[in-house]
Amino acid sequence: MTFDQLLSSVRSGEELVIPASWGQGRASFGGLVAALMFDRMEQLVSPGRAMRSMQVSFVGPVEPGVPATFHAEILREGKAVSQVQGRIVQNGEPRLVCLASFGGDRESAVQVDPLPAPEAQPVDQCQALPYIPGATPEFTQHIEMRWSFGHMPFSGKGGREMGGWMQFRETPETFSDAHIVALVDAWPPALLPHLSDRVPASSLSWALDIVHPRPTLTPGDWLLYKASIDQAGAGYGHTQAGIWTAKGELVALSRQTVTVFG
Repeated sequence: MTFDQLLSSVRSGEELVIPASWGQGRASFGGLVAALMFDRMEQLVSPGRAMRSMQVSFVGPVEPGVPATFHAEILREGKAVSQVQGRIVQNGEPRLVCLASFGGDRESAVQVDPLPAPEAQPVDQCQALPYIPGATPEFTQHIEMRWSFGHMPFSGKGGREMGGWMQFRETPETFSDAHIVALVDAWPPALLPHLSDRVPASSLSWALDIVHPRPTLTPGDWLLYKASIDQAGAGYGHTQAGIWTAKGELVALSRQTVTVFG
């Protein structure tokens, strides 16, 4: 199933069984499940209120091949801002919990330009991360990444930065905020180049802000992602990232706490 087909299934309100092709180890790809939950939450909000910020807690693995239900409720709807809560439940247990703030535009005298995009090689000059069955995560057969910053995971070369270009391999029908949510989480944790051996690593929590008014995106556009490590130790790492269009327009900001089992 493509990302758009999964979105359609969640909107129907039925239980969803995520295919193994969207797997990431023993769990489903975190960006996918967060994006599907986000889309369900967005459907509850009054028109004209874009998602400004979302906090995601990956409570447990959303397992491929097991029915999951998506629950969303509005906690408060004020004059300009809606606060929404979402949960993914599997086998009677919460597997993902998130809070999102949706807000309409306000009149304001404050206007600060976003930080510029980093310099990056053109897409066609960057090394592709291929989908290799049994070696790379299953979900990478749906999302394409081209390396531009930092070293490869498990290379043992260290560094503070990682990133490059990303897009869906199957061009979506539209390019919504849900598509952005899914893409942003596709990159491996920036801590992994510090390791020489393959060990498990996963996101513990994730905070994502989408900048609005959002730059216009069309299906098939590449987005640029660059993450940096703030600190890492004792089995945890703290990273931040920016996401830009090919024209250098800021799209989103991301922060993650990552667990590393090695």
